[in-house]
Amino acid sequence: MLGLGKPKPVAEYEATGEIARVYHEIRQTMRVSGINLNFRTWASFEKFFPAMWDAMRPNVETLAFEEAADEVRNAAVQQAMGWSSLNVKEASHLGESQCYQVQAALALYHYINPKLLVFTSAVTMALEGEEVGGRNGVNSQKAEHGVPARMYPMEMEADEPEDKRLRELFEDIKQTLDLDSINSDYRTLALWPDYLEAAWRSLKPITQQSDFRAASESLLVSSRQLAKALPCKVELSRQQVEELGEDAAKVLQTSQRFEQLLPSLILNIALLSREWQTPDALQRSPFPARTATEAKLPGGAR
Repeated sequence: MLGLGKPKPVAEYEATGEIARVYHEIRQTMRVSGINLNFRTWASFEKFFPAMWDAMRPNVETLAFEEAADEVRNAAVQQAMGWSSLNVKEASHLGESQCYQVQAALALYHYINPKLLVFTSAVTMALEGEEVGGRNGVNSQKAEHGVPARMYPMEMEADEPEDKRLRELFEDIKQTLDLDSINSDYRTLALWPDYLEAAWRSLKPITQQSDFRAASESLLVSSRQLAKALPCKVELSRQQVEELGEDAAKVLQTSQRFEQLLPSLILNIALLSREWQTPDALQRSPFPARTATEAKLPGGAR
């Protein structure tokens, strides 16, 4: 773990000034109904966070960014096919309404996590001194903005829940996966405690397998290749972070940490999603983006 002095995430309701501005733009440009843990953690670096976002936004706005995330998602689903179905839905005895909500929550994270990984790879590599983006011949068309109408709201259980069972479950997840804070995904699935308990009981042994670690590493390699090929050059460096007065080593360490953790999270969501959709459906984006121009045409809203 990051240890003493680790960054303290900034909750959405706590955001003010530039942090609030960036949170709003993330929702609109990343097309997501909430702010994930990696953004909330980066936001603890008050001067770095807006600069990082402004450096990355030109890429995030493109269809090339959506397509890069689509490739990561597709690869994760193919990797997930290597394991047997988890049968979590049956074990958790969900009602019809609960089934609908859990499936919608999984679709939210199945969509956003690959985008987060490509984003985090681009930031990390730029801070490591690598040239990121600026490639010709990729789809630099602007993608539509706005949270998709069908997307589940990113509602979450508290990171320190009152329920003793959830506290113990969160602690086991953190210890097993070496997490500093519980991810948004698990906090959302904790809204249905029986489901999360059954899900983690099935996922935990898989996450300790060597082939799971190999699959995670493969996703990370793909993400880095895709991030390098983004259309807009990422103007971000360790020197810039230092000039902003931030602790560049800690910023880089935080970025590297999330880049290492996201591939396993993507695989876990893909594994859980297999019960709800066919592999072909899972390989397609749950919320495919059109061009900004198409979205503005009559009847384009959805």
